[in-house]
Amino acid sequence: MPPTLASLVHHSALKLTVRAGADRLDVPVRWAHVSELADPVPYMEGGELLLITALKLDAEDPEAMRRYVKRLVEAGVVGLGFAVGMNYEEVPEALVDAAESEGLPLLEVPRRTPFLAISKAVSAAIAADQYRAVTAGFAAQRELTKQALNDAPEGLLAVLAAQVDGWAALYDASGAMVATAPEWAGRRAARLTAEVERLRERPAPASAVVGGEDGDGGGGDRVELHSLGTGRRPRAALAVGTAAALGTAERYAVHSAIALLTLTTERSRSLHAAEQRLGAAVLRMLLAGEPDHARAVAGDLYGDLLDAPFRMILAESSSVSQPFGADASLVTGKPLPADTDGAPLGQLAEVVEGAAARAGESVLVVPDGERLVMLAGDGGAAVAACGEFVLGLEAARAAAAMSEAGVAGVSGGSGGSGREDDELVVGLSAPAGPIAASAAYKQAEQALSVARRRGRSFVEHEELAAGSVVPLLADDAVRAFADGLLRALREHDATGRGDLVASLRAWLSRHGQWDAAAADLGVHRHTLRYRMRRVEEILGRSLDDPDVRMELWLALKATAGVGE
Repeated sequence: MPPTLASLVHHSALKLTVRAGADRLDVPVRWAHVSELADPVPYMEGGELLLITALKLDAEDPEAMRRYVKRLVEAGVVGLGFAVGMNYEEVPEALVDAAESEGLPLLEVPRRTPFLAISKAVSAAIAADQYRAVTAGFAAQRELTKQALNDAPEGLLAVLAAQVDGWAALYDASGAMVATAPEWAGRRAARLTAEVERLRERPAPASAVVGGEDGDGGGGDRVELHSLGTGRRPRAALAVGTAAALGTAERYAVHSAIALLTLTTERSRSLHAAEQRLGAAVLRMLLAGEPDHARAVAGDLYGDLLDAPFRMILAESSSVSQPFGADASLVTGKPLPADTDGAPLGQLAEVVEGAAARAGESVLVVPDGERLVMLAGDGGAAVAACGEFVLGLEAARAAAAMSEAGVAGVSGGSGGSGREDDELVVGLSAPAGPIAASAAYKQAEQALSVARRRGRSFVEHEELAAGSVVPLLADDAVRAFADGLLRALREHDATGRGDLVASLRAWLSRHGQWDAAAADLGVHRHTLRYRMRRVEEILGRSLDDPDVRMELWLALKATAGVGE
């Protein structure tokens, strides 16, 4: 505790007497200052004990003392010490009345107590308080360091919360809450998610002070937010909630916690690179059909991931696809940059790894040029977080596109030209085991390809089997083939010499049943037989060939409504 007026009054060597403001002696004293100026206010900072002998004051003039004391109070002076036996034998009543009226503590200083003694007492008390703060800070640092050696951050947060007499919370790179201490602070910390997300948009290191929101036990908190990490983008964030501003000892503890949590959450670049190289090796072995070797190499880091069904995830941030292994990053295990600078692939990796860490799951993340290859447990938090993140980006892009379209419509400009090269596209395989990793990779690639072709951000392979093949015919190349295949028939029909295209569609839809197809068309079956012979003659193909029938049917589906 810093020195107070009460501690100075109780100092046995100073012999100070309280003449006014006895109920306000618990106020801290920042310094003791001597000034005989008629107006010392310009030289005050606030928090001082002002010592005077009234050398240049008319201390017996009530109006002059009222103005003088009022000015001192407005400047933040916390007390006034008046030396008797110098210019006045006792403290003038005008000064006592003015001090009582303004609520300013007034101390009588006996002649035998020099002002220097009071200044020394204040200085010594401030130094002792600072020493206690530093000592407490070092003790807190030792305890925090001891807790930081454990894997979980809860112990460190608990020590920090006790040191600041408040609560503490840790958030991951995605802004999600990882841990809190004490447990009752979870609801308070959860209210700060939006503030943490705003802090993440600022270059690290960054900090902010926010007030608590009124609600269930959350009102009145003063909360400090600090980003954690050494790159431009924070790797995590720390929140510290207290009832009042932090003191010196508490500030030491917070700074120590920031340093230790930065080391804990950031980890060394070399360790992260080694983990990704190991992950790349495990993935290569799985794709090469060597699950036993992959399991042996995975060890404790990725081993449990191979003990249950997993999903293969392929993410791409551009429209150009690269085959697996074509980029050196997969071969060397080159890690994603620590500073992703907001790139979609980097953000996705952070979200997936953060979700897996919170759920206690293993996840394998391997960069591959413009791609990200991930292995995550089926039905786990990592897969769910991946889908939510990508679909969230897709919704945000759609909203932005609508907004831009509205602005373009007002201004007369043109809208966007389609998908941006750096937009995120993700393909997800069906659940698989280590022995089927290669098939799962192909499934993820197929889902990724369909997502690109359909202009979607996220496609699961299971959707492809559950849907229809017809939407896949919307490709320009397929339409061009269909138009070329049916062009001769359409040109024949355009001359008014028959409805060959409609007849062909009816015959194929009835699986070659003459009577049923003829009934659909309202013609005799012999007429339909004649038309099908004309189709064979014009196309130069036999309708007895199932491949020909398949191609014609798909061509009709791909060009449905064209030229009819």
